[in-house]
Amino acid sequence: MKKTFGILIASAALAVASFDANAQAPADIPADMNALMQKYTCIACHRPNQRLVGPAYADVAKKKYSVDEIVKLIYTPNPSHWPGYPPMAPMTQVPKEDAVKLATWINSLDDSPTKTTTKKTKTTTTKKTTKKTA
Repeated sequence: MKKTFGILIASAALAVASFDANAQAPADIPADMNALMQKYTCIACHRPNQRLVGPAYADVAKKKYSVDEIVKLIYTPNPSHWPGYPPMAPMTQVPKEDAVKLATWINSLDDSPTKTTTKKTKTTTTKKTTKKTA
C-alpha cells in the first residue's frame, strides 16, 4: 500500500512538473542531453547539480554505478538505493540507446576526487660481514 501510494505521488509530481519542463531546463545541460531529458520527462524530477523530486545527477554519479547499472535502474528503479526520495516510476518508454547516452552523461558528472593509492616501499638493508683471516 505504501509503495503504491509513493508511486502515485511520484507520478503526480512528474505529471505536474513535466508541463513546464521546457522552461525549467538549466543551462548546464548539454543540448543533446537536454533534448533527451525533455523527451522522456527526466527533467521533471532531476537536475544535474540540484536535488528536486529525485536526486541530482551528480549525486547519482558519485555512487559509481556502471552505465549498465544506471540503465537497469532507469527501467526498474530500486527505491532502497535512495532513501528519503519518493520512488521513481519505471521509465520503460526510454529506448536502450537513449538510456545508455543518458547514463554515460550522468557518470561524466562525477567530480569527486579519484582515489589514489600510496604504495609503501619496503627498504631492506643488508649487513655486510667481513671474514677475518689469520
